[in-house]
Amino acid sequence: MEKENVNIKNEIISFLKEIVICFLLVFLMKTFILMPVQVRGESMLPTLKDKELAFSNLIGYRVSGLERFDIAIIRIEEKDEYIVKRVIGLPGETLSYKNEQLYINGEPVAETFFNEEYRSQFDEFTEDIGPVTLGEDEYFCLGDNRVNSSDSRVYGPFKKEKIASKGLFAIWPFSEMGVHTW
Repeated sequence: MEKENVNIKNEIISFLKEIVICFLLVFLMKTFILMPVQVRGESMLPTLKDKELAFSNLIGYRVSGLERFDIAIIRIEEKDEYIVKRVIGLPGETLSYKNEQLYINGEPVAETFFNEEYRSQFDEFTEDIGPVTLGEDEYFCLGDNRVNSSDSRVYGPFKKEKIASKGLFAIWPFSEMGVHTW
C-alpha cells in the first residue's frame, strides 16, 4: 500500500513537472521565436484573408530588421490590438503615390507583390499620397487591399518600437498554408 502511494506521488510530481516545462517552452517560443497572429478584416486581401491563423517571425525581425514589402505585425496601443500591414517606406525615405505609382525619393518603384487581377477590379486602387518624409525610426505601412485598409494613411508612420515582428507562416485554413515574406 505504501509503495502504491509513493508511485502515485511520483507520477503526480512527474506530471506537474511536464506541465511546468510545457508552459515554460510555450512562453519562451511566444516571447522570443514565434508570435501567434490572427488576421482580422480584409485589409490584406488577397494576400491574407480574414480569420487566417499564422505565426510571425520574431527572430527574423530582431536579426535582420525590416525590408521594403515585408509584412509587419504592428501594435496599436489605443485599440489594444495588432494589425498586419506591408512595409512600403523605410526610415529616412520620402515616399509618395501619384496616379497609382509608388515613388521612393522621387524614383518609381514597382510593387511586384500585388495580385494584378484583384487590383484591376478597382477604378482607383491607391489614391495619391504625400510626399511623406519618414523619420529615422519610422515606417510607412499599407494594407494590400488599399481601398479597405486602416494603415499609415490613418495612423501616420509607425515607429520601430510599435512593430512586433515580420512575415507570416499561415497555418489555417490549410488551403492558405504557406509563407508570406518570412
